[in-house]
Amino acid sequence: MSDRTPADRFLDAAIGLLHRVRDEEADSVAAAGALLADTVADGGRLFAFGAGHSSLAAQDIVYRAGGLALMNLLAVPGVVGVDVMPATLGSALERVDGLASAVLDASPARAGDALVIVSLSGRNALPVEMAMSARALGMRVIGVTSVAYAAETTSRHVSGTYLKDHCDLVLDSKIAVGDAELTLDDVPAPFAPASTVVTAALLQAVAATAAATLAERGIEPPLLRSGNVDGGHDWNDRVLDQYADRIFYRR
Repeated sequence: MSDRTPADRFLDAAIGLLHRVRDEEADSVAAAGALLADTVADGGRLFAFGAGHSSLAAQDIVYRAGGLALMNLLAVPGVVGVDVMPATLGSALERVDGLASAVLDASPARAGDALVIVSLSGRNALPVEMAMSARALGMRVIGVTSVAYAAETTSRHVSGTYLKDHCDLVLDSKIAVGDAELTLDDVPAPFAPASTVVTAALLQAVAATAAATLAERGIEPPLLRSGNVDGGHDWNDRVLDQYADRIFYRR
């Protein structure tokens, strides 16, 4: 009998997925980082969106120590996180046609900006419509999704398409359909999701690439520092003031 615990097995599965995205998505990560760097250098703004648990990875790159100060969260009421009551309402809102377009129209987003859309399945109306509407507006779109869902599930958007079909770049998280890495004979359902770990790592890799790309071009990347280190707040105040016209989470 194996002495590997469920914790061991989950961590090994997550590490394996991280190795896969490192090796198989390297070109896409480089291209996504370059796209964000191009946007910053050209005076554009950066936005991130995710619904439900996919919003966790999007939030992880907004107003983050060590992250790009220009990344703004594009929030859709009721679907960012699981704080809406009942929590199932958030899942229902992801399937509502027209919601993404209304949110985007009311946002400060404009042509020339970049939008990162995180959706594990990429099948619901909200992320598909968000990508379509953003590109129609003239934004560049990076999709972070599991491409496997497009082959093994049906789309919930009227077009029959998925998030991956409406992006300038796609990052494949490699997460299996169902997002559960473990099974046990005496547990009736698969368990232990790894999508948040992998997706957050993918987006931090993209942000790191963007920062390094800007530096290579002689442009100081607009990075935030931790407020819990000496001088951090002064540093951040300077960056936030310098780019005040492209930062919307202070208003």
